[in-house]
Formats: sequence, structure tokens, C-alpha cells
Amino acid sequence: MLLEGSRYEKARSFTDEADFPGLRPRGIAPATGVVEHLLRAGDRLDLLARHYYNDERLWWRILDANPELLHGADLQTVALEGTLIRIPRGRD
Repeated sequence: MLLEGSRYEKARSFTDEADFPGLRPRGIAPATGVVEHLLRAGDRLDLLARHYYNDERLWWRILDANPELLHGADLQTVALEGTLIRIPRGRD
């Protein structure tokens, strides 16, 4: 059961998969109203969310706006230092 207002609320379930009661990936629309952030050593999604949104729990908005990142741990790699990522505007 999902909480009302969850970003997964409209995700389709695996109704044809009896062995897996999970959800299919939710659709992610392109980010609008973004600013660019140059990644530096030590940057983490939760810290960026706290800086830009004053709420570290909104880290997923940054990840959604940057589909080339597979998951938040990608920010820990030295190879991404100097990379520009998109930070979407605050809460809709």
C-alpha cells in the first residue's frame, strides 16, 4: 500500500507477475526550471537537496532530473567531479 501523494502512486503494478508484488518503474517527465550544479568532491544527493530545497529527503528530485546517474552512489566517484548536473526547481 502506498501513501496518498506518493510519487509512486500512479506506478503500475506487476499484475501479470504472481511471484512479484512490486511496482513497475514510474514515468519521469523531463525536468523544467533547472539550475546547473558543478559536482565537487564530497557532493551527495542528500546534501545537495538540503542546500537547494532545505529538505534532504528530496534527493530523489535531483536523481530524477539526471537519468544518466544510475543511483545516488554515482556521485561518490571521482570521475564525476567537474560534471554539470541539473537541479530542478523546488516543490511543485
